Amino acid sequence: MSTLIAGRSDREAGIGSVNNPVGSPTEMFAEWRSTAGEALHGWMGIVILVLGGTAEGRALAQVLADRGMLAMLSLAGRTRQPLTAGPVRSGGFGGTEGLATYLRTEGVTAVVDATHPFAESITHHAAQACAQVGVPLLRLSRPGWSEHPFANGWLWVEDHAQAATTASDLMGPVLLSVGRQHTLDYVPHLENRHVVARVVEPPSGILPSRWVLLCSKGPVTLAGERKLFKEHEISVLVTKDSGGELTEAKLHAAAELGAHVVMIRRPAMPEGLTQVSNAEDALAWLA
Repeated sequence: MSTLIAGRSDREAGIGSVNNPVGSPTEMFAEWRSTAGEALHGWMGIVILVLGGTAEGRALAQVLADRGMLAMLSLAGRTRQPLTAGPVRSGGFGGTEGLATYLRTEGVTAVVDATHPFAESITHHAAQACAQVGVPLLRLSRPGWSEHPFANGWLWVEDHAQAATTASDLMGPVLLSVGRQHTLDYVPHLENRHVVARVVEPPSGILPSRWVLLCSKGPVTLAGERKLFKEHEISVLVTKDSGGELTEAKLHAAAELGAHVVMIRRPAMPEGLTQVSNAEDALAWLA
C-alpha cells in the first residue's frame, strides 16, 4: 500500500507544497491548485508523474513545482525522511498493472522515470505501463562513469554475484558501497574479510563480526574518503556505476591510494526509451 506524505524540501514551502498529506493524489492536486492560483495557467491539462528517488528527480520535481506545473513525485518508500519537492506519494504501485491503473485513474499525461540507474524493475514496469496506456515516457538518468578518466583501470563486472567473486579473489580490506538491498549478498564470499559496508540505512540481516557498518547519506568529500580508506587500509572498493558527482570522491581516493575498483555495470534499459541526463532537458521534453 502506498502512503501519501507532505512535500518537503530544503527550500521554504511555496508552490508545490502540500500541507495535508491525507487523501488521494487527485485531492492533493486539488489543494495544490487552490494555493498555486494563476501560476497554473496554461498547465491545467498536464499531469506529470515523476518516478523519483534521486537528486535528479527531486530537482525536476522542484522546478516543476516552482513553475506551477502539475506534478506528483513518487518515491519507493525505502528511505526514512527523504528529501522531497512538491506533492509526493510513497510506496509501490503493484507492478506494471498497478502502475497502468494509476496512470488511468489519475489522468497522468506524461511520466518521467528519474529512478536510480539500478532500479531496473520500476524502469521496465514504467515502460510497459506507459506503452499499455499510451502515455509518453522519458528516462532521466545521470551519466554513468564508463567515460571516467580512471575507468580503464577498473574491474568491470555484470552483476553483484560476479562482483562478490571478483572481490573475494583480491587481497585486503574491502569498502562495500552497493546499497542496502544487496549488501548481504556479499556475506558468503567476504564473511571472513575486513569489510566496511557503507549504506544509507542498515540492511535487514546480521553482518559478520569482522564487518563494520557505516550508515551515511552523503554526499561525501574527497578528504573524508581519503581518511576512510587510510583508517581501514582499504585495498578493494566494490561499487555500482551510479554516476554523478555526489559519490565520485571514492573513485579518486581509490586511485590515489592504489585500491582496486570492482565496478558493476548498469543494467540494460528497455529498447526505444527516450533518455536525457538533466532536469533542463527533461523540461524541454515536457514543454
